[in-house]
Amino acid sequence: MSDFSTDPNHTSAGTDESGAADNRPLFSVSEISQAVKRTLEGTFEWVRVRGEISGFKRAASGHLYLSLKDENAVLDAVCWRGNAGRLGIAPEDGMEVIASGRITSYPGRSKYQIVIESIELAGEGALLKLLEARKRALAAEGLFDTARKRPLPYLPEVIGVVTSPTGAVIRDILHRLADRFPRHVLVWPVLVQGEGAAEQIAAAIDGFNRLPADGSVRRPDLLIVARGGGSLEDLWAFNEEVVVRAAAGSAIPLISAVGHETDNTLIDLAADRRAPTPTAAAEMAVPVRAELVAQTLDTDRRLRAAAGRLIETQRTLIEGLGRGLPDPGRLLEEKSQRLDERVERFRHAADQLLRQHRDRVNQLAARVPHPQRQLALARERLTAPAQRFFALLQRPRWLIDARQSLAALDRVLQSTSYKNVLKRGFAAVHGPDGLVARAGQVTAGLALEIEFEDGRVAATADGTPAPKRKPKPRSGNNPQGSLL
Repeated sequence: MSDFSTDPNHTSAGTDESGAADNRPLFSVSEISQAVKRTLEGTFEWVRVRGEISGFKRAASGHLYLSLKDENAVLDAVCWRGNAGRLGIAPEDGMEVIASGRITSYPGRSKYQIVIESIELAGEGALLKLLEARKRALAAEGLFDTARKRPLPYLPEVIGVVTSPTGAVIRDILHRLADRFPRHVLVWPVLVQGEGAAEQIAAAIDGFNRLPADGSVRRPDLLIVARGGGSLEDLWAFNEEVVVRAAAGSAIPLISAVGHETDNTLIDLAADRRAPTPTAAAEMAVPVRAELVAQTLDTDRRLRAAAGRLIETQRTLIEGLGRGLPDPGRLLEEKSQRLDERVERFRHAADQLLRQHRDRVNQLAARVPHPQRQLALARERLTAPAQRFFALLQRPRWLIDARQSLAALDRVLQSTSYKNVLKRGFAAVHGPDGLVARAGQVTAGLALEIEFEDGRVAATADGTPAPKRKPKPRSGNNPQGSLL
């Protein structure tokens, strides 16, 4: 403790209980606070404090405020924004940690506190407790569901590797790929432990996924996130939530190869496949080229053998079926003979038909007179009338008599013509089939033509019989009536 009485800047003042003058120095509140601050910082310049986090909060300025407590006491703590971003873990209430920093005081509230420079979990048990709690929370979101896992490509063209570029891991992976089946490999160098490692790993996974499929740098068909073995603290970056979410959200199938076979991290649960070692991840990524060639050759051999057996089986089957068929040559011979027979019969039938028609023509020709004979007969028939005609021409009286006879016949014809009847007021009815002489020939809608003396008029019958007209009464006393 500092001896305040030796400070020459302070003067004594006041009196004691007996009223005598007090020679002890008089301090202001600020002087006391500064003296306490110097004492604390000088005595506890660097300390490591173990305790449970309580009342954690992050201010808008980025500073962290919390308390460290055990079963007997509470120590206020603050972590300034510059150091808060470099902490290896995210503080949470209930987390048992070891905080490293310096003890100081806050005069504004007469409180002392530790200014944290770094923080770490207090022992593996605390890490496992935090790991289990984070695992349950992420599993509840479905990030570890087996239904989300995708099959790995059988033979990827490009493989992306997220790991440290200087460690033995990348050499083991490249060597194993070269032994099995050489592929094009893209390496995204990252820190695999310590401050900022988790953010770099997550950024590398997202970066590979953002590469265009047809760009100058082709997007990988498969990702391997790898790291060698180490303690739980060394592998903690692969348990961080940002890494787990990046692995679960990767559109590219992902193999997790973190640590040795006994090491387990949360990225193993989110990945599509977990490899016990980085070398095993390379073995999962590609088949053995020599084995693939041998398998291809064996498949080709088996395929050829199967094809040969199939052809032989079909040949045997066809030969068996062929034995039950008649000789094709004999069938052709029979059909050829039958064709010759049909052709011969057709030729004879054609000749016979021609003979029949020839005989019929001859018979008809025998019944027809010779054209010269027909001309002679026609000439004879024409000669006699001509002679009579010429004889009549030489007899003029006969012509006069014939003309008079013809005129008399014409007068008779005219007297008997129905046109004379039309002149007396009668009419003739014509239908589609000629003259209509009876009423029964007329039907409703029948088209008619009524002929008068001076022409015809079209009409349509309605089919209704005309009422009978009563005879007019006779006038006079002449019982015989009048002919006129």
